[in-house]
Amino acid sequence: MERRGAAGELGYRNLAQVLRHAVRWDLKTARLWVERAVALSREVTPTGALLEAELPVTAGVVAEGALSGEHVSVVAEVMQELPAEVERSVVDFALDHEPAAVRAFGKELAYRLYQDDPEPREIEPLRQKNQLRMQWSGDRLEIWAKLDKVAGAKFEAMVDPLAKPRPETPEEGPDLRFRAEREGDAFAELIDLVARADQLPEHGGEPVTMVLTMKYEDLAAEVGAAGLDTRERVPAGEMRQLACTAGIVPVVLGGRSEAMDIGRKTRSFPPAIRRLLVTRDRGCAFPGCERPPRHCDAHHVQHWADGGVTSGHNAVLLCRHHHTLIHRSGWQVEMVAASPVFVGPAWLDPGRVPRRNLLHAA
Repeated sequence: MERRGAAGELGYRNLAQVLRHAVRWDLKTARLWVERAVALSREVTPTGALLEAELPVTAGVVAEGALSGEHVSVVAEVMQELPAEVERSVVDFALDHEPAAVRAFGKELAYRLYQDDPEPREIEPLRQKNQLRMQWSGDRLEIWAKLDKVAGAKFEAMVDPLAKPRPETPEEGPDLRFRAEREGDAFAELIDLVARADQLPEHGGEPVTMVLTMKYEDLAAEVGAAGLDTRERVPAGEMRQLACTAGIVPVVLGGRSEAMDIGRKTRSFPPAIRRLLVTRDRGCAFPGCERPPRHCDAHHVQHWADGGVTSGHNAVLLCRHHHTLIHRSGWQVEMVAASPVFVGPAWLDPGRVPRRNLLHAA
């Protein structure tokens, strides 16, 4: 299926995305299965010639059911650094050991094979890439980062003065925060400073914005909680504090506080309609997708080129991947009771059952 281009025929980016919907695998699992299949299967060329698999010895043993999928992945990994004639040795070792041991065996074998080779000449080191990972753990965002020398020095220079211990005062006494706590508070203060800058990038035509949604009556009475677009909750008291330095945009669902329909005048969605979509969809509306609103585009349910109007009643938030999927595949989206529902292609769902994204449901 991978080699004949089945994914493109169905409107998908790659075969792993097809398997994700067809058999409900995680994307990582689907990619592993495709990679293993490519390594183990023969190929027929356009002229009819038969090409052996990349790992012919492994393929034969797998056909007998003697190796697990994890073993196949590790054998393929270590064979990238080894000549083809030692595959039998690696497979024989894999038949008696767990995958982690096979990886160690492969490294040792590569060392023994190449230990007498001349040392590679030194080359100009590549510029280190900046890395950042963010993950919610409960109600806290965990951040891990690696920055190159220049970016790291800039960040340290900005955080350092904000992280100094507070001066001791009779009222508060000495600053008892640990260094990690002081630097964490400094990082949070730095975020506030950046948020007040006037040269931030935009999302969907508006400056970078944190959207919190709650009833006005609850906000005034300091009860309940506001909802972030990440589905986290912020207590009403903290919401009122944020509102002291933030703009408040009232959104009346089903009301007419703002113009939510601009007809055929333009294809692009103005900020007012996008705010409505953020409030209603809370992220990518495609079933099972967790992408937040800042990663989404506004999509015309009835395409603008086909006469569709630019309005909140004819729009849905979709991440870039699912936006492309809707345009190129057999997936369809329609509005039912003022909410978007999706219908899969016939090959995936012969019953054509409408689906909603329950992850973002109110």
